[in-house]
Amino acid sequence: MAGEESRDRGQWPEFGRRMRQWRRRCGLTQAQLGLRVGYHHSLISKLESGVRVPPAGLVDVLDAILGADGELVALACEPTREPDPPQRTLLSVLPGAAPLAAPLAVRAWPTALPPDGVACPLHGSAGCAVPDLETTRDLLALLAPHRTPPRGLEPDLTHVLAALLAEYARLSLESGSAGILDAVEWLLHALTRLGDADEPNPAHQRLAAHFAAIAGRLRMHRGQTALSMAWFGHGLARADLTGDVGARVRLLAEVSTLARLDGDAGTALACGRAMAAADPDRAWTHTLADLALARGYALTGDDGACLRHLDAAESGLVRLGDRDHLEVPWLTGDLGGLRVASAKGAALRDLSARTGDRGLARRAVRAASQSVELVPERMRPAYLLLAVRLADAHACAGEPDAAVATAEPVLAEAEAAGRTTITAELAGLRGRLSGRWARVGAVRAFTERASGAYDDPIAKARPKIEQG
Repeated sequence: MAGEESRDRGQWPEFGRRMRQWRRRCGLTQAQLGLRVGYHHSLISKLESGVRVPPAGLVDVLDAILGADGELVALACEPTREPDPPQRTLLSVLPGAAPLAAPLAVRAWPTALPPDGVACPLHGSAGCAVPDLETTRDLLALLAPHRTPPRGLEPDLTHVLAALLAEYARLSLESGSAGILDAVEWLLHALTRLGDADEPNPAHQRLAAHFAAIAGRLRMHRGQTALSMAWFGHGLARADLTGDVGARVRLLAEVSTLARLDGDAGTALACGRAMAAADPDRAWTHTLADLALARGYALTGDDGACLRHLDAAESGLVRLGDRDHLEVPWLTGDLGGLRVASAKGAALRDLSARTGDRGLARRAVRAASQSVELVPERMRPAYLLLAVRLADAHACAGEPDAAVATAEPVLAEAEAAGRTTITAELAGLRGRLSGRWARVGAVRAFTERASGAYDDPIAKARPKIEQG
């Protein structure tokens, strides 16, 4: 922004130096001062460094809270400047393009934010209190399209948005997840409007990055790849703006999945490398990066690189520390084992299909079997995907009867799920069975029942879910 380039000009370095002195005299940290004035501590840091022009009205508040007796107000006097233009994006909402009232799709509403996973962007990992649902609706009404976006940051609103993020992230993994798409995208458009304001708040941008990952994933499930990639790009821009490594890595993992669905090994590998480079100090980012790289190399048939990254991911999962467990609880315990076993089964199956190595396929069967055993009942779509993947691993191993026996019980439900990822797994299974063992009676009967044409899994997934 224009005002941020004034490190060596004007009064702002002196303003920042004196502001720091007054803050320290009051015994406040940058984070504590940020909470008192309703801004993120990164803004306080930039003000004290002299690289940021204070938002309108903030200088008076700082002067009063720090007891500067008008000194900061005097230092902040400057010629009137034009506001920076709004940072419009592809998905900035158009007038009348969204319902006025916020749609809510929640099953359980917490009284406090969870101590792990979704940290409050204002208070870190503290278990902040969450307003009740009636108050939540009132707060969301402030974000309606016909309203002027509220200035500053209301802590209760932030806690509501963080609670909704946790709820929608959970529901996105369960059956009926398509029902939350309208609610997620309504919030994203609202946060985009706030980001288009003159003084976008870092907390809003950070939350938007995580909501964009959910929206992109749900659009990907529908087979709507253009909208999916648009949301992923939207989220990555917000993650980079706020320095949110966690959001960046999760979004890159989603883009990697989208690339694999398109058969684009190069992009999948590029995403894995970007994940690995995101933060050298976080063990969990390297674990996810190794899984993404293993899947990418499997598509190229590079068995050496694929197996090395699978081994590294399994070792990394064991080495996760306390911070990793707080930031990504879904990568610990059985859920972490599920994540690794699922990716391992897929990578080994893909590698076997590419190389014809049935030994790798038998290893894929063992990994896929473990993932099926670990998946919780509430994650039914994941169970369907993994069951079909296990059947396909049997097919790659030269075991058509086992493949049919595994897939038969879930075939109808998997076809009806309408998820692109499941449809792609079904396409691979059907193609392998009908190509190698078309004359086997059980196989012929199965492929006839699996009557959908899966040559284009993205196109075929779309009508099923839109009809639902």
